[in-house]
Amino acid sequence: MQTVVEVEGLTKTFGRFIAVDGISFSVNKGEIFGFLGPNGAGKSTTIKMLCGILLPTSGKGRVFGRDVFTEQRVIKQSIGYMSQRFSLYDDLTVMENLEFFGSIYELSPELLRRRVDLVLRLAGISAEKQWLVGKLPIGIKQRLALGTAIIHDPPLLFLDEPTSGVDPVMRRNFWELIYDFASEGKTIFVTTHYMDEADHCDRISLIINGRLMAVDSPGNLKLALPYTVYVLRTENYLWLFEKLKTLDYVNEVSMFGRDIHLLCEKNLNAGGKLKKQVKEWKIRAKLEQIMPTLEDVFVVHAKANE
Repeated sequence: MQTVVEVEGLTKTFGRFIAVDGISFSVNKGEIFGFLGPNGAGKSTTIKMLCGILLPTSGKGRVFGRDVFTEQRVIKQSIGYMSQRFSLYDDLTVMENLEFFGSIYELSPELLRRRVDLVLRLAGISAEKQWLVGKLPIGIKQRLALGTAIIHDPPLLFLDEPTSGVDPVMRRNFWELIYDFASEGKTIFVTTHYMDEADHCDRISLIINGRLMAVDSPGNLKLALPYTVYVLRTENYLWLFEKLKTLDYVNEVSMFGRDIHLLCEKNLNAGGKLKKQVKEWKIRAKLEQIMPTLEDVFVVHAKANE
């Protein structure tokens, strides 16, 4: 399997602040690789180093075999990049934006025309091609931003929080586009703080406070969790949440909406103990053992990083 991104001990500091702390991973050709972490975890800083926008402080990084320290210009020509803040020109139309970004990559007039037509169709924005970008709804801007990133048909796409600030329906529609590009053999490197989006990736890396905590498929990360997960549902969930934290056989207690997730060591038969304890507290609650979620994985790794 061909490796398109290789990172070893990559570090970025701003003064005394360590934004990215010695991370190592690789990305294979044709996969959707997710970078999962909260805001400020170092996701955008990492992606900017790989795209040749930021110079790393130390470590090693290669994109298509090109060095992120010395070959930034070559890297930029072979990738597509969609930033958190759309790099679009509000006073130009959709068509003019696509033509402008295509000209940056020195596409011939004939190839540029074909690529613009294709991108308009793929992104589903043909009807809006003469609209001024400043008057576009956020969902159309999002699709156009992706269109400008793929106008030169790059084999590798970097998408930095591409669905931040849009509603769930738009997020789902956008991920359908990502799947379409991946099905063409393109490699997708996407950063996100949404757990449901990370579940769509072939592999994910979990980053917290600039440190890489784990890299694997979502399914393997869940299976590797050394806990049995239970969910408790009750009306008096806030009171019960505090009481559950006092139990010595419960390793982690987390809130997901009104649901309480409990992580207990495997082979402990904690389910029976929990049912008995809740009954003693005279609380009406429904207890169910569930498969671990990425939220549970994240909670465990975040706790380990404290």
